[in-house]
Amino acid sequence: MTKTNNTGDGPDPLVYQCKLPLSTNTVAYVANLLRKRLAEIGSRWRSLPPGRIAVIVLALLRHDQRAADLAGGNEIAESTVRRWRDEVLGLLAAKAPRLDRALKKLAARGGQVVLIDGTLIPTRRRTGLANRPNYSGKHRRHGLHFLALTDERGRLIWISAARRGSTHDITAARHDHVVAHLREAGLGALADLGFVGLDDDPENPVVITGYKATRKRKLTRGQKSANTVLSAARALVEHGFAHLKNWRILAKLRTDPARATTLLRALLVLTNLEVNR
Repeated sequence: MTKTNNTGDGPDPLVYQCKLPLSTNTVAYVANLLRKRLAEIGSRWRSLPPGRIAVIVLALLRHDQRAADLAGGNEIAESTVRRWRDEVLGLLAAKAPRLDRALKKLAARGGQVVLIDGTLIPTRRRTGLANRPNYSGKHRRHGLHFLALTDERGRLIWISAARRGSTHDITAARHDHVVAHLREAGLGALADLGFVGLDDDPENPVVITGYKATRKRKLTRGQKSANTVLSAARALVEHGFAHLKNWRILAKLRTDPARATTLLRALLVLTNLEVNR
């Protein structure tokens, strides 16, 4: 723990060091994106070099560090940290793949199926009628819903736009035309019971779901076995979510929900850099 120089009144602020559990390749990637951006806009000077800016932004995302704390530790303004964060997130989100391109790329590599699922990113509870749609009855909390696709090994390949927490998985998939894109790419998908009815072609389905029991119709032993096999194959999609949620800024979003899509897609790019290194 060290002290920083303080020209104002009162005691000197204390600054401590904290390990950033990310690869140097990820930091270098973000720094290079920023260097290219600075060259494009003709910016000749920043308070800190691109490498330091990259570390500050990544620390904010990985540890959910407060912008004010990072600003104080680096002797810059809090608004500067927020501006750098938004700039870097925009550059990273622009690198996130579109759904059709991600599926065609996977098919070109020899992939045959994808895993699809939805999850909820918790947010702060906000008052007012406008925030009620963000309440998820399934999870019993406020948040934002998004879909994700992974390959057979659980590596994330695409993330949808963030939607209100009350959105159902099948509704989001229909809005993104997931089935049509799968057919065009020649791929299949494994999904849970939340996607039953998504595929409108029972004779040639591309989305495989388990069997759902009802009050009047119980599952047979064969159907239960099929559900078990499908669940085992789909378990890897949770690995993709786990890698994504290692970014602690997603533990409870405090950003504007309108910016959540940019944040999620930027974290998709960073997650793949870390997982595929």
